[in-house]
Amino acid sequence: MLLSRKDFPEDFIFGTATSSYQIEGHSFGGAGRTHWDDFADTPGNVVRAENGDIACDHYHRYAEDLDLVANAGFDAYRFSISWARVLPEGRGAVNAEGLDFYDRLVDAMLERGLSPYATLYHWELPSALADLGGWRNRDIAQWFGDFTEVAMKRIGDRVDTVAPINEPWCVAWLSHFLGGQAPGIRDIRAAARAMHHVLLAHGRATEVMRGLGMNGLGGVFNLEWAHPADDSEGARAAAARYDGLYNRWFMGGVFRGEYPEIVLEGLEPHLPANWQDDMPLISQPLDWCGINYYTRKVLAPGTGPWPAIDEVRGILPKTYMDWEIYPEGLLQFLERTATEYTGELPIYVTENGMASHDDPVAGEVEDPHRIAYIESHLAEVRRAIARGVPVKGYFLWSLLDNYEWSFGYDKRFGLVHVDFDTLARTPKASYHALQQALTESKA
Repeated sequence: MLLSRKDFPEDFIFGTATSSYQIEGHSFGGAGRTHWDDFADTPGNVVRAENGDIACDHYHRYAEDLDLVANAGFDAYRFSISWARVLPEGRGAVNAEGLDFYDRLVDAMLERGLSPYATLYHWELPSALADLGGWRNRDIAQWFGDFTEVAMKRIGDRVDTVAPINEPWCVAWLSHFLGGQAPGIRDIRAAARAMHHVLLAHGRATEVMRGLGMNGLGGVFNLEWAHPADDSEGARAAAARYDGLYNRWFMGGVFRGEYPEIVLEGLEPHLPANWQDDMPLISQPLDWCGINYYTRKVLAPGTGPWPAIDEVRGILPKTYMDWEIYPEGLLQFLERTATEYTGELPIYVTENGMASHDDPVAGEVEDPHRIAYIESHLAEVRRAIARGVPVKGYFLWSLLDNYEWSFGYDKRFGLVHVDFDTLARTPKASYHALQQALTESKA
């Protein structure tokens, strides 16, 4: 890699990220059933109906995996806590074995000099709560607050940062309007309520953690740059609606206490009564902001009901997810976030990476495409810092090839190849390139 640690500020954090259901092995340790188990058991939802029962068996191999993180020269490890592992029914009885696992995991990070960056929810809702309406039910904010208290009373004294919910757009819109992830609903009323309740839960969890005396609290938002397909008024309007739904709704709610009018035009009739009264809880101050960035979308006007948006296949090179590679969007979002939402608040790139085939050859995995992807996006981070944006860290998605949700185990994002038959780990060329870039000049 051309870039290395010395090209960034001395206090800049380099890390890598994973999530619980994608790597741990949900059949281990007394974890309860999740709506992802239900979604995968429904024909047609997931490639080969694969699930997270075994995944990467991180539950038993976490020490080996954290050695990989530390040996690469990373400063921090971003992980998530499975709600159903801690509270198998989502409420009530605590699974002591589950809490013990996260206790051991955090201690193992600290033993290796890694800063723990925790996420409380990365999409694995307990099935018992899904039965009660899940994210459509306003009570989920209190359920989530109770889970937050249980988890953080155990490990909150040793984690450096906590984000309540990873990628609220995926939790709400993708999963309740587009039906692409669990629970697989396609209903605008359900989506509108999930869009609000996911932020209400974020606010409640933040309130609980402040009550425990915790700092280092943030929010993590996935963002996609919205390009109009042409210069027509219709295409510009479609891109603006997409931008509002995908990017501005969640940041606007959290950092400005308001939702964009361009989205309220379609969603307000379906929102809960008196939703405005929740905005002070949703928009309480945070300590940092996280951005997950992968791609852009090219948008055109569509037919049918609101939001009437069509995605157009773009002309840029694409990853194995068929996502366009558009590193300039990361710079654009970093600047816009600081200018319009967060000001001087620290910003972290909490996820960035690419999927590809990554087949081992003679015991090695060459992935020059991933090295180029990482370097091009890190270059945009450098530009943002040079322009005065307070970017304080960058996290690679992901440490390991893992369960990629509805795509099963086909899409490989990892710096480390996982053989899903033997579970053997093989660091890829990108891992070694980063290792050299991060350790050569590390004091």
